[in-house]
Amino acid sequence: MTETETSRTEEFDAPPLRRLRYFHGQMLGARDFQREQEYHREKLRLRMRCLLGYGVVCGLHVEPAPRGEDDCPPDAEAPAEGEADRTEHTRRRAKVKLTPGLAVDCDGNEVVVRGSCEIDLWKALPPDERDTDTVWVGIEYAERPVEPTRAVYNDACADTSDCEFGWTEECHKVRVTGCAPPVDERCDTCCSPCEHKVLWLARIDCVDWYEPVHRDQIHMNVRRAFGRHLPTVITGINWIHGHTYTIDEAKALLGTQDQDGGLVVRFSADVRSDTLRPGVVELQVIEGGSGRNASTWYMGGAFAEPDAETDGGCDEFTQGFRYRQTTRETLQDGDRLLITVRAAFILDRCCRPVDGTHVGGRVPTIDAEATPAAAHGGCHLPPSGIGPWTSGTGAGGDVFESWFFVKER
Repeated sequence: MTETETSRTEEFDAPPLRRLRYFHGQMLGARDFQREQEYHREKLRLRMRCLLGYGVVCGLHVEPAPRGEDDCPPDAEAPAEGEADRTEHTRRRAKVKLTPGLAVDCDGNEVVVRGSCEIDLWKALPPDERDTDTVWVGIEYAERPVEPTRAVYNDACADTSDCEFGWTEECHKVRVTGCAPPVDERCDTCCSPCEHKVLWLARIDCVDWYEPVHRDQIHMNVRRAFGRHLPTVITGINWIHGHTYTIDEAKALLGTQDQDGGLVVRFSADVRSDTLRPGVVELQVIEGGSGRNASTWYMGGAFAEPDAETDGGCDEFTQGFRYRQTTRETLQDGDRLLITVRAAFILDRCCRPVDGTHVGGRVPTIDAEATPAAAHGGCHLPPSGIGPWTSGTGAGGDVFESWFFVKER
């Protein structure tokens, strides 16, 4: 029996759905109304996680916390050795602010943060995880009883007539950890059970407990966007889209004469090596000139990584590839190289196509320092407000297109 067939024989992860059946003369107690309430809540959770999915819907940004009145200004001079006040020196300032927003956890519970809150990372971090300078911040659905009320009639089984809480308030808990949180690798988030209840929102690097957290330390690309599936996207390339290279630079980039050269593409998750077949990547040269004087031709190439000689690579999965020119044609002054990656034919671990639309031509270079500051113009962040840019529109598949120009200086 295959793994797929085995997964289909497992039970659906949902409790029996039984609703209250009313009849004349029926005796109802608190337990009956609680079960009826739970029936409707379970139906809502089931509809949410199976039809829509889970993740962050809006907001819930992790930002540096505003400086307190007792904090030193950023340009304050450091006190001379021996003059610093001991209390000032030991005051922990590593804090962040969580903005309001909405999320849905993997059980289908709606997690609402109504107002911004400040998080002291040291206090929120478990004591046994404080020997790290990298922390993750997340939220988790929670409930708490509120509004104590005295019962009109005492419970026959109770010893005293203490107050009972009359309402349950749905709230959230902030979670901070120093251990890398697990990744949800389920292909079907509807039927399989949910194990990780925390929605992780940001990773904070290089934390100094006695210094404020800066914006460049906070990385929010660890959060999961709301949806049933988390599409695999292209996260980086080793050329600058729309850039102009010299002939020698183009040769080095394409690996024309260098076995270690080639165009490199990186993915956000594993893709199947056996789907990286001839024809998936195509290089088309548009020669310089205009009108009918210009011509086009296709440049021969092959996958250098994963190893093309082992029919898709020795590993079943890979998080990137290197595509190298295999012919001796050279680019000329004024040429344009059009790079096409047919992402709909590249499948991830769940056999879903890579979401490859090159939105705005803004997929970053693998070496971010090599990208000119004005290469992408405005729109430094995608519409979600969470960077960096990647390919994809959420629909999956499509074609990744890019190009660069060749011109001698």
